[in-house]
Amino acid sequence: MWLLMRFLTGCACAGLLLAQRAPVEDAWDLLAKGERAQAVRVLRQIIQKNPRDAEARLMLGSILAEDGQRSESITHLEAAVRLLPRSAEAHNALGEALKGFGDTKAARAAFEKAVGLDPKFAPAQENLGLALLEAGESPAAAEHLDRAIQLLGRKPEAAYPKYLRAKIYTDQNETEKAARELKDAVTLRPDFAEAWSDLGQARKTLLDDAGALAAFERSVELDPENAVAQYRLGSEYLNQGKTRQAVRHLQASYRLNPGNQATLYRLQLALREDGQVEQAARIREELRRVLHGIDKESQDAFNALKLNNQGADLEKAGNLPAALEKYRAALKLDPTHVGIRVNFAVALLRMGEWKEGLAELREALRRDPANAKLKAALEDALTQAPVEFGGKGKPAAVPKL
Repeated sequence: MWLLMRFLTGCACAGLLLAQRAPVEDAWDLLAKGERAQAVRVLRQIIQKNPRDAEARLMLGSILAEDGQRSESITHLEAAVRLLPRSAEAHNALGEALKGFGDTKAARAAFEKAVGLDPKFAPAQENLGLALLEAGESPAAAEHLDRAIQLLGRKPEAAYPKYLRAKIYTDQNETEKAARELKDAVTLRPDFAEAWSDLGQARKTLLDDAGALAAFERSVELDPENAVAQYRLGSEYLNQGKTRQAVRHLQASYRLNPGNQATLYRLQLALREDGQVEQAARIREELRRVLHGIDKESQDAFNALKLNNQGADLEKAGNLPAALEKYRAALKLDPTHVGIRVNFAVALLRMGEWKEGLAELREALRRDPANAKLKAALEDALTQAPVEFGGKGKPAAVPKL
């Protein structure tokens, strides 16, 4: 319930809940008791009687977003934003829901709006910082994370922005600063497993092997199902000559993430040092297969792009059937490449293959849900598609992407 709790915290900070507490009081009580379905029912009844109840829409939208119900949750949150256009909390709640559903571009815009409306609203500063960090804009991310840390002070909520800020320091090779932020994070939130793991890594870089081991052990104790934490602890045990412990934790990492080449490499070393020669040989052979698969995947991706480019040249030359087959072959080699799939889909549509073309466009959009251009292309294609294929049958040229 992270999204909902962040929304509730924001509302409490702004006094929004005090504005119209009475209409949603029953829903709050039900939610506090864990009766989510009943709370949703009450909120829907409130909105049916009063569609302009912004608090009920915010609360319902946040609950539904947590439950993965994209369409209805976004509808309610967007309505709340229209009702409360100057509310940083409303824009931030919408942004968190959009981000949860993979629409990072729209989420970032919502966070930027929230920060613009209220620069002192810490959750929005933190969310915008994370969005910028994920976009590779570290300097801008650092500014917003620093602001969130300043606003939150010495509260447990400040642990997460400190954890994120440490990642930027690490990328900038400022390991001592990263370690300081991570130490603060686990002090504020002693159960923060990921921060403990990163703290161990920072201490390892600073040649504090004992401190690193203690942090890695604490991280695994808190979250034994984290493959990275298990790998780091197992590797450190191996470095310190504690082979039996190393095997146990590297095997746990292997169970959680069996295709990771670093884990396979360290595990086969640990097994060999522990005298488990046959098991080490088996893991070493698996590592060989993984590395071979990576090489093949890279080669397939290269060949797929080559075929795609050949298809584009053929399409420009007017040889659409030949282009279609090039795109088809390219997609078979690299089915994860959205651009190739879109080229294939558009070629199918131009050839009059509406059923397959629309299916490929929908699949491309499923893989890249935030792509506004792709959404528009699908809408245009549906407008033009014959009625028997779910379209409107309006004549128009199939759009180029």
